Amino acid sequence: MTPPRARTWGRRGHTPVVRVRGRSRRRTSVAALCCYKPGEKSRMIYRPRFHLPLKGARKSFAWTDYRDLAVRAHIQLGGPIVLVWDNLNTHLAAGLKRYEAEHDWLTTVRLPPYAPDLNPVEVVWSLVRRAMTNTAFGTPDDLDRTLRRELRRVQLRPHLIDGCLTATGLVLTPPTPP
Repeated sequence: MTPPRARTWGRRGHTPVVRVRGRSRRRTSVAALCCYKPGEKSRMIYRPRFHLPLKGARKSFAWTDYRDLAVRAHIQLGGPIVLVWDNLNTHLAAGLKRYEAEHDWLTTVRLPPYAPDLNPVEVVWSLVRRAMTNTAFGTPDDLDRTLRRELRRVQLRPHLIDGCLTATGLVLTPPTPP
């Protein structure tokens, strides 16, 4: 909610002033999956989470939230899925690893440590951030509304999701039959 500092112009002798309301302690987190299948349109599935500013409350996604996102993706896509995880500590949680091992429809692949350039979702965040630059949000609801709108804009354009995979340099190749 705090606007970035930037240069601006104003009449000579008059310092430009931008008024900003007080800081909000509310946090917003978003998890997303870019879904690719040969011969079908690319899809993006995302889940926002709005954290309340309560003392002791979690301020990020828990491993159960990522598990629920994978389950929703499995239901929406109607088949087995391969998740490519980065090394976020929540993705490495024991509960999530146990869940992955118990379900044969879920295969996980771990990216090398700190390899955001191999993660198509990082390109999605870049697209969303680019669309929200130079914006000072009046309320947390304004931020949430804009965030949802931009994610939906990407979600409705499969060519943008394809571009996210292309930007990583990775190629989707179907398995060869034995």
